[in-house]
Amino acid sequence: MPETSDPPPAPRPRNREETRTAILAAAQALLAEEGFSGFGVNALARRSGFDKQLIYRYFGGLDGLVDALGEALAGWVATRLAPVLAGNVGPGYGDLVEAVMLAYLDALRADSLMQKLVAWELSDPSPQVRRLSDQRARAMGELVARLRGDRQPVAGLDAPALNAILIAAIQHLVLAGATSGRFSGLPLASDADWDRAKAMLSRIVRALNATY
Repeated sequence: MPETSDPPPAPRPRNREETRTAILAAAQALLAEEGFSGFGVNALARRSGFDKQLIYRYFGGLDGLVDALGEALAGWVATRLAPVLAGNVGPGYGDLVEAVMLAYLDALRADSLMQKLVAWELSDPSPQVRRLSDQRARAMGELVARLRGDRQPVAGLDAPALNAILIAAIQHLVLAGATSGRFSGLPLASDADWDRAKAMLSRIVRALNATY
């Protein structure tokens, strides 16, 4: 049989920003594959091919690396949600809530790492997970605040409680869809299944805003 050789290594980044980006990309991939139980500077050095001293130089250690990852994952909000919502939101507060929740559902369905982060928030109380989830939540809050403008919830509506319940429902449905393809008798496998869930989500938001 002819001899085979390993593929040549990927070209090294040429500047500081490219190097930092490459390390963070490898860190996200490692986190998605191993979770925090297998995450650390030594594991990242093995996974990425970058010397661990270089990783320390860029991030100062595990805490700095987690903070940088949190910033990158917070940027997920702007990358995934903002373009969908730009110029596509009706004039009322309910319109904003509906658009944000539908965009969040679609974005979360498409991102396995973010799904794992959501699951870790429920099962892993470690400081690292808390820091990542806090940065993501803060980024989402800032995006909604920018989009909100003069929109106000109708009188009597507890908007923070409503938003928390809707986000919790979306996250649970997405995780259930990813693991079992259904929840409480509701299929969550095909796009048609999800269109059905999204239609009901829209009806709930609109009904609440019409009632209060």
